[in-house]
This record gives sequence, structure tokens and C-alpha cells, in this order.
Amino acid sequence: MTHAMLKGSNVPLNVTTVRAVLRWTPGQGIPEVDASALLLGPDGRVRSDEDFVFYNQPRHPSGKVSRLGKKRAAEGPTDTIQTDLAGVESGVSRILLVASADDVPFERVPALSILLYDAAAADGEALASFDIKPETGQETALICGELYRRGEGWKFRALGEGYSDGLKGLAVDYGISVDESEAAEDPAAGQPDASTQVAGQVQASGQAQPAPEVSRPLPPEQPTGVPAQSAYGFPQPAGEPAYGYPQAPNPTPATAVNAAQSGYGYPPPVAAIPDPDFRLPPQGPQFIGR
Repeated sequence: MTHAMLKGSNVPLNVTTVRAVLRWTPGQGIPEVDASALLLGPDGRVRSDEDFVFYNQPRHPSGKVSRLGKKRAAEGPTDTIQTDLAGVESGVSRILLVASADDVPFERVPALSILLYDAAAADGEALASFDIKPETGQETALICGELYRRGEGWKFRALGEGYSDGLKGLAVDYGISVDESEAAEDPAAGQPDASTQVAGQVQASGQAQPAPEVSRPLPPEQPTGVPAQSAYGFPQPAGEPAYGYPQAPNPTPATAVNAAQSGYGYPPPVAAIPDPDFRLPPQGPQFIGR
């Protein structure tokens, strides 16, 4: 018969190897729960980082505490920690059984419970069960319970104590070393190269870089023999039309003065000598004075 436990209660374990099974109800938006264990010495802290059994280190060096991994069962998904109580080193006085949900608060994990089985009985009934109810719901790591020595035997105590800073915060609290710069210094983490960093700076500032200047060739020089253009009555060079009219040949020095008076492309008038025999025609009576 399964012993249903309340928070803070304990039960003796008269078995050699115990399996602690975490179970929860799956669904849309519900995170996966990971089981882990911390082996503590008499001072309540781990002896080294090897005393932390979790998904990246699923087996203790002694081989007596292991994470068996997740399974899908009809009652719901599970994750399991198995402990050979008879073989645990004498320097270990307690083993914490922990649940974490990848920084997701446990208020989003329904029907979380821990069940203890005798590992020697494959299909046996659970020895004890504890329905875990987080105190605030904002916990992202929970100490579900602990296995602890009592005389020559072991007991299990139901706890349900939570941490809001996740598995890392819990582990540090019990003496696990966490290297904050490990991810930043790990070359396998895929650090961006220099060009990617520069591109990121441009995007962050929201300003585009100016386009590089392009060298363009200078326009071709005008030939030195191009004549001046005609305009408004000024004489044109020989052979060059102005307003569609042909031009007179270049003036000789003798006619240069007359040429300067030309306009609109017409040649200047020729100066006439007065005729000494010229007389005005007779005028009518209307022009004779009285």
C-alpha cells in the first residue's frame, strides 16, 4: 500500500535500492521537468562538483546514484533518480531529490508528484508518494524531498522547498561551482567574428554607413580650335554662320573700321561721295513761302 505523504513528514525505507520517480501532467505550454540529485556531506554541502547528478552528469563516479532519464507512461511523463542505498559512501549523509523546469515557474506544471519504488520489484506498487505544491508558484527549481541516514538505515522526508533562480541557484547554494564565463569563453559556443560584430553595431545604432566614393573620369577637354560662338551683331570669324546667314570674309586692315559696324551678319554700307551737280526737284506752290 502506497503511503501518501504530507510536507515535512518522513517514512523509513526498508529497501536496498530505491527509485525516485517525478511525474507530471503534460499539455500545451507545459514544460518538461528534469530530475537531479545532490549528495551532501555532514556539513550540508557537496564534497565536490561530482556530487551533482543531473542531465549533463547523469551518473555519480561511485555508480551508486544515477539519473535514468525520461519515459512516457500512460499516467504521464516521468524522470527518475535511482539510488543504491546500501552502497552509498559513508561520507554522504543526505541526498536531495530535485526537480527543475528550465527556468519556467512551477505554477505551469500541473499535478507534479514524486513516487518512491523498490527497484528490486519491477512492477511493484509505490512505497510512498508526495504531491508537490509550490509555495508561490514562481519557483523554477524544487527540492522535492531528501533521502537521509537514520542509524543504520535510510528514510525519506517530503520537503517541497523552492528556488526562484533555478537549478543553478540551488546548486550554488549547496557548494557547486558555476563558471559564469564558461559560455562566453567556450569556442564551441560559436562566437561571432569581427565582421559580424561590426554589422551588429551598425544595426544597433540604426544608422547606415556612407557609400564609398567612386572615382569617375574627368570629361574630355574641348579642342583648342573651337571658334567663339556668334551673338547679337558681333562679327563672326570667316566661314562661321550666324543665325543661318553666310558671313563675309575676314576684313582687310583697310576695311576693319567699317567691318566693326556690321550687324546681324550683313555687310556694312559703302560710303558715297556727294555729287556736285545734284539738285533738288522743283517743289509745288504749297511749299513756296509767302
